[in-house]
Amino acid sequence: MNKILVPTDFSEQAENALKVAAILAKSHGAEIYLMHMMEIPMQQVDPVNAHSDVPEALFFMKLAHQKFEDLMESDYLEGIAVNEIVKADISFNEIKEACKEYDIDFIAMGSHGASGLKEMFVGSNAEKVVRNSDVPVLVIKNEHTSFDISNFVFASDFKNDNRETYKQAVKFAEAFGARIHLLMVNTANNFMTSAEAKSRINDFISGQAFKNYTLTVHNDTSVEQGILNFSKEIDADLIGISTHGRQGIAHFFNGSISEDLVNHATRPVITFKI
Repeated sequence: MNKILVPTDFSEQAENALKVAAILAKSHGAEIYLMHMMEIPMQQVDPVNAHSDVPEALFFMKLAHQKFEDLMESDYLEGIAVNEIVKADISFNEIKEACKEYDIDFIAMGSHGASGLKEMFVGSNAEKVVRNSDVPVLVIKNEHTSFDISNFVFASDFKNDNRETYKQAVKFAEAFGARIHLLMVNTANNFMTSAEAKSRINDFISGQAFKNYTLTVHNDTSVEQGILNFSKEIDADLIGISTHGRQGIAHFFNGSISEDLVNHATRPVITFKI
């Protein structure tokens, strides 16, 4: 946990994520890369008269830098190495490329969620980052004065393609001294007996040295609802889940439980790309 990327639009939600990133940076000696993506309609620039739009672009860049400077005066960032990144492109591929360029360990970002038609056709920015990111994404909804992780729910179907993501979750849990609650949610449409489910989970974690875990098979109306209900039941500090990062038509029809959780959970959620 050496480099944390925090995308920001300088909103309250973005600052909530930055405050959590600051807590983690201080605890683990990490540095923060604060990335502002400016939505400038450069595609509307007339190539013949492009010079007329340059002052506007410069204005937005200076404004972003001023907001960055104002943030740097915040007490919670004192003593932390914070690097400024400004991108004049709202494309979420910019975040993915920045992670590669700066060798980012994980992303911390704020979200107010999305629901209804907005969720179906637009989605939250956090959802789009989760869908595109190759590194773990920690999504923060609320302000945190501290960020102690004791109970960490890792929800999965415990199939083989999740093994690598579980290893990432274990590293995260070890960094906090947290207990992982391994959770499989049973639904009517995809039912498995408790004995079969526990056998699958035990096979999944066989060979792992990490022992600070519990194992739960929870029955509910949907996987998402089961994760939310179980997390509330044990007062979890963090929910972790793997994501396939579905895009295009597959995403529209199949959706993603991880993206639904990002939109609907009030607790912090961390996603790991399969």
